[in-house]
Amino acid sequence: MTAPNIFSFPKFRTETRKPAPFLPMTRAEMDRLGWDSCDIIVVTGDAYVDHPSFGMAIIGRLLEAQGFRVGIIAQPDWNSAEPFKALGKPNLFFGVTGGNMDSMVNRYTADRRIRSNDSYTPNDEGGKRPDRAVIVYAQRCREAYKDVPIVLGGIEASLRRIAQYDHWSEKIRRSIIVDAKADILCYGNAERAIVEVARRIADGQRPREMDDIRGTAIIRNAVPDGWTVIDSSSIDELTPATPRAEGAERTVVRLPSFEQVTEDKTLYAHASRVLHQESNPGNARALVQRHGDREVWLTPPPIPLTTAEMDGVYGLPYARAPHPSYGDARIPAWEMIRFSVNIMRGCFGGCSFCSITEHEGRIIQSRSEGSILKEIEEIRDKVKGFTGVISDMGGPTANMYRMACKDKEIEKVCRRPSCVYPDVCKNLNTDHSSLIQLYRKARAIPGVKKINIASGLRYDLAVKSPEYVKELVTHHVGGYLKIAPEHTETGPLSKMMKPGIGTYDRFKAMFEKAAKDAGKKLYLIPYFIAAHPGTTDEDMMNLALWLKRNGFKADQVQTFLPSPMSLATAMYHSERNPLRPVRRTGSEEVFSAKGLKQRRLHKAFLRYHDPENWPILRDALKRMGRADLIGPGEQQLIPAWQPAGTTAKAGTKSDGPKPRPGQTFYTQQAGKGRRPLKPQKPGGKPSGRRA
Repeated sequence: MTAPNIFSFPKFRTETRKPAPFLPMTRAEMDRLGWDSCDIIVVTGDAYVDHPSFGMAIIGRLLEAQGFRVGIIAQPDWNSAEPFKALGKPNLFFGVTGGNMDSMVNRYTADRRIRSNDSYTPNDEGGKRPDRAVIVYAQRCREAYKDVPIVLGGIEASLRRIAQYDHWSEKIRRSIIVDAKADILCYGNAERAIVEVARRIADGQRPREMDDIRGTAIIRNAVPDGWTVIDSSSIDELTPATPRAEGAERTVVRLPSFEQVTEDKTLYAHASRVLHQESNPGNARALVQRHGDREVWLTPPPIPLTTAEMDGVYGLPYARAPHPSYGDARIPAWEMIRFSVNIMRGCFGGCSFCSITEHEGRIIQSRSEGSILKEIEEIRDKVKGFTGVISDMGGPTANMYRMACKDKEIEKVCRRPSCVYPDVCKNLNTDHSSLIQLYRKARAIPGVKKINIASGLRYDLAVKSPEYVKELVTHHVGGYLKIAPEHTETGPLSKMMKPGIGTYDRFKAMFEKAAKDAGKKLYLIPYFIAAHPGTTDEDMMNLALWLKRNGFKADQVQTFLPSPMSLATAMYHSERNPLRPVRRTGSEEVFSAKGLKQRRLHKAFLRYHDPENWPILRDALKRMGRADLIGPGEQQLIPAWQPAGTTAKAGTKSDGPKPRPGQTFYTQQAGKGRRPLKPQKPGGKPSGRRA
């Protein structure tokens, strides 16, 4: 799989110019740069932070490097088209993104409650972007300048590129390119696609005619002549997935239509399975999905960036700061990553609930050592407030740097959804030596006191390298390390595509031994998900018992959120398992906790130690025939008594042992043992963070 280097094309504007200090957000800034107009205007739902962790900055700086004049309209007032005219009419196109997060995920909790904050907004203020921001922004751009092409991008567009189940409206929504009435959609990280789209629009081509740019979607009236159509719109007529063969570049797979998946949940699960099977750039074919009288046409996924291209993208002249117009306002997302370094992209874990694979792909794209070390030096020398600590050095995962299939030919034809489930593939190179070497060189940089590793560690890979675990624990863990076994029971784990809890136990033993050898007191903090598809009440009860046996009392827990296009969301909506062939009869059915009451029960099991949850847990345990778990014993889950001032079921008499006057509740945080909470007034609630 090869493609031209994205930095190899002639510049659109050949005059020599220095990069803009910041991409302009006002006409005054354009005047200072000597611009009479912008070629491209990027509209984003996030505050403009000129840093490679923010999508608008990467795309803006990349297009600037191609010789285009790029302006930014960040978090505009969407109630009229006027704010979208702030920089004038773009010469080429509007680029529209909802931001680094899907706007619905950003604004609503898993239980559809409105969040009061927004980490990507100055001063953490909520309500600065509309629901379904991509659609709304595209509409306003069209109102502002109706003849200017609109190019969609970012994770909200990427994960809604076909008909998808929408958790917030509880219905199937059309492809976002249809609802936004846009000209073309670039999915994934999209550097290759956006450079090609920009070049072709500059050459006079209409974006709706660009049907051969990988990693894009357009709307067309019909499948062109000369294409072989594999009809996968009916389960009974499904053509089995086959390796990419001769002539596959003129083959398109027909997904069930929007109307079909709306009416038929089984077909929805089938469509999800086919989409994910066609995700390997080495063998994926084009996809087409009918929406009414139009076709949504998706080209195969983009060719991954090479190391040289990754270095070029992360070496662009970012200011590494929020735009000056924000003054001293605090932007939490920026504060979180200002001293961190991204070393790679992609994830071959394939966790069914995660959107990383659908967005960034399964093939790991790594930067060179030199590029990473140079960025650390820039942080040391240029970023205000640096104290010598790099807060994180990783990516979607902490320890997939430079990992890949041992055989490129096997990689090209592989259709496995995960390289590590049900076990680590024998063809996967799990060598951690390049990462160990990078750690050692990074912490040797003058002025760097410590480098923390805070990204999601794949402990099922780490156990393959005792040397890596020793290096990590000895030098890069500050107090505690967060990892995500997600569950203990095989039912939900098999639907998540996560390893069994035995792998966690092996890593825990290695971690604790390395900590002891280093003379450190370090702790593992495991994360778990409540109400994931495939999880029964009994599964959650068993997880709660495991947590109690192991002394864990979670302060914050996560309830499964059906995000657009994920395999787990297909399970949640269809109650079928798309990890296996989907048929009318014989398909594996998947139970999902959908009602608010049951989802809250699953969450309550994770916080079994919170007295507020004891009434609902008592009722559930009695209903499940497990009243034996109610009582004061170490082997029992919750007590029979209810503390004064906490929730109790109306009309229920508290029985069993009573707390003594002044009795203290305890919690466990960061594995640091039991410690008393702050003293409470009579009838008060325990202090500390709540889920």
